[in-house]
Amino acid sequence: MDDKNERLGAHEVAAYLRRHPKFLAQFPDLAISLVVPRDEGPAASLASYQLDVLRDKNRELGRRLNELFANAQENERLAVRTHQLSLALMRAGDAAATLRTMVAVLGEDFRGDIVRIVLFQPVPGVDEDWLKVVPAGDAALAPFRDFLGGGEPICGRLNQDKLDFLFGEAREQAASCVLLPLERRGMLVVGSADPNRFFPGMGTLFLRMMSEALVTALGRFPNG
Repeated sequence: MDDKNERLGAHEVAAYLRRHPKFLAQFPDLAISLVVPRDEGPAASLASYQLDVLRDKNRELGRRLNELFANAQENERLAVRTHQLSLALMRAGDAAATLRTMVAVLGEDFRGDIVRIVLFQPVPGVDEDWLKVVPAGDAALAPFRDFLGGGEPICGRLNQDKLDFLFGEAREQAASCVLLPLERRGMLVVGSADPNRFFPGMGTLFLRMMSEALVTALGRFPNG
């Protein structure tokens, strides 16, 4: 037999094994005797190597399951708190009490370091510094025109002009923010001293639900 035909290169062997994945099942002694190099430490048998691979995959699956479980728990917690907030808003006796309830809940239950509400119309009985009343056509709202027109939440770090308008000297407490529209009424912003607390691309479902609950609750009062 021609020696040339007897000699196979590594690529030919690898290609053959790829075409015949059950080859080692026919020769279990060969599977045990094969040696697989490791990045660190001594070489291992193929069976040992495969076991290590399966263990790594199981650890990764376990990590992902833990993440899913943690996310599910957090979503359940947010759903309960959002429901409780909606009930509290509906129990408020007037527009002023509704706004105070919203600010208190965002600060306490949702851990907002600073909250601001901007309304186009005044609300009787509210003179706290977290409320700004600015007519819809006021030039001071120019930095928010696109936001108010689009109606989509903004998450992350706000531009300096937006920070100055919303927070003034308290802007340091708003290293990251979520800005929510209040349909035809104004906007609501929650700030955090943590620059990574609110970030672009984060989920805003529950925040949207809260802002919609506030708009609905205020709609019960003719002057709200």
